[in-house]
Amino acid sequence: MATNFDFLRQTTFSDDDIARMLRLKAPEDVKRLQERAYELTTDLLGDEVYLRGLIEISNICTANCRYCGIRKSNHAVSRYTLPRHVVIGCALAAARAGYGSIAIQAGERTDRHWVEWISGLLREIHERTVSDTLPLGLGITLSLGEQPYEVYAEWAEASGNPDGLRYLLRIETSNPELFHKLHCTPGRHEKNLEHRMTALRNLRRAGYQVGTGVMIGLPGQTVEDLVQDIRTFQTIDADMIGMGPYLLSKGADMVDCGMMAHDPLLRLSLNMIAATRLVLRDVNIAAATALETLEPNGRILGIMSGCNVVMPNITPQATRSSYQLYDNKSGTEVGAESNTKIESDIVRIAGRRLGLNQLGSSIHWQSRR
Repeated sequence: MATNFDFLRQTTFSDDDIARMLRLKAPEDVKRLQERAYELTTDLLGDEVYLRGLIEISNICTANCRYCGIRKSNHAVSRYTLPRHVVIGCALAAARAGYGSIAIQAGERTDRHWVEWISGLLREIHERTVSDTLPLGLGITLSLGEQPYEVYAEWAEASGNPDGLRYLLRIETSNPELFHKLHCTPGRHEKNLEHRMTALRNLRRAGYQVGTGVMIGLPGQTVEDLVQDIRTFQTIDADMIGMGPYLLSKGADMVDCGMMAHDPLLRLSLNMIAATRLVLRDVNIAAATALETLEPNGRILGIMSGCNVVMPNITPQATRSSYQLYDNKSGTEVGAESNTKIESDIVRIAGRRLGLNQLGSSIHWQSRR
């Protein structure tokens, strides 16, 4: 290993190099790592940060993931599904505001009615957002859980925009034992890491830009686990990464497991983002809402550590408090009308500029294609 911090300028990294980055604690050392990640992001991807207007269309879920506040067994949650015209209205507002792309997120369902409802929604969004400004229509990121290949293919066709077609399916952890602990509710809703990896391969086969990610600071997680998470991103050949700190949810089944203290969790999260940037280089990395929930200005810190995507919440404010994957979720109190100014301020403070009216597709994906 190179002496001092020269190793941060390598183009390939050993497991020991990655672990060293993740373990940095001294403020001046952490700053060096973040500055190198920021510099590399600028060199490879430019100075623009891209928008993904997040629409949380439903919190109805058939899964019982133990860490999640909208898990099926949490009967304290007020369940909802947004009417189609409301979702379309959010998408049209995003297109008018210059977002370029939206992200559609919901609890996991696989019933045929739901699949067809999503297909119809995607077709209408595409048809109604094609314009001189967006000749291909809005880019769309889906985050709708594990589905059969045929469903992924159907939704890909319905989106009408293969250049802006993305799917985020996080692995949460690459450690099989830890994954099992997160999904160990008995019954047919129990998850399997091998099935998750198969779903990610099916997404690639169906033509999506493939996104994945993990939770950082999970109870029982080690630095070595996080190193292997980054290696798994490489194995998947991910085009985009969405990850953030593990935050406790009182509606979940892991309250007794506790949560990392604020300062070490924030530091580890930013180290993980920066290390992922240095190793994966030209992928898109989102500054997660969970960062902002953990720390005011968390997304600014994320951008300064290598993120180049932000996902402002444009869900109608009336239902935002019902989509609490974790406690005290940031953004539930902010109206959608103020998001563009807020995001502009965030990227400006971070020394970036907002990439308006752009799909912002992954350079990594474009290079492979």
